[in-house]
Amino acid sequence: MQLDRSRQAAPQLYDALREQLVSLVLPPGTPLSRNALAAKYGVSQTPVRDALMRLQQEGLVDVFAQAATRVSKIDLRAARQAHFLRLGIELELVRDIALARDQRVLAPLVASIAEQTQHLQAQDLAAFTLADHAFHQIMYDAVDIPELWRLVRSRSGHIDRLRRLHLPVPGKMERVLAEHRTLVSALVSGSASAAQDALRQHLSGTLAHAGEIRALHPDFFAQSQEGILTHALHGSRG
Repeated sequence: MQLDRSRQAAPQLYDALREQLVSLVLPPGTPLSRNALAAKYGVSQTPVRDALMRLQQEGLVDVFAQAATRVSKIDLRAARQAHFLRLGIELELVRDIALARDQRVLAPLVASIAEQTQHLQAQDLAAFTLADHAFHQIMYDAVDIPELWRLVRSRSGHIDRLRRLHLPVPGKMERVLAEHRTLVSALVSGSASAAQDALRQHLSGTLAHAGEIRALHPDFFAQSQEGILTHALHGSRG
């Protein structure tokens, strides 16, 4: 990645590193060297430090004084908290959109479904993931609350990584797209209750499989989370 020299380096580094963390290009436990990152991106250590501090605030990296900086393990408690935050906001979002039935809002969502379909047909996991996030961001922008999207994004690193581990499971991308289609159909028809039901189903899917995902990738998860895991498996629906 080439940085835009006309813009501040730290926000660009943050975006680049966060994408690598959430996409698991940099998996949990990976050591991060300030010197190596500064050399890779052709910057001083100051913007690297600033980007890592921001990622630390989001719980995506662990910074130890006088020791290594590492990509954090996935924390299921943090994932559940992000789920509740997002669900609470988006239940109101879809209700408002359904009741308004504004074509200026609905048309981009329909177009997003077409884009996701193309990525699914191409089996482009990275592009599908970005389109999935963009689909939800459209709804925040539609009701003019982009600041809440940024808040949700800043709290969603753990659950986003959990979803990234789940997405390659056979049939998962197809289910995500089908759930998006169901949601959009409810929004187009103006049914707020159906839209909220579709959203609940959609957002609860990954947490319901947290145990299976952790069993396949035990080294990616923080330890001593058995109680949280059990609650995630049995208490995340509805």
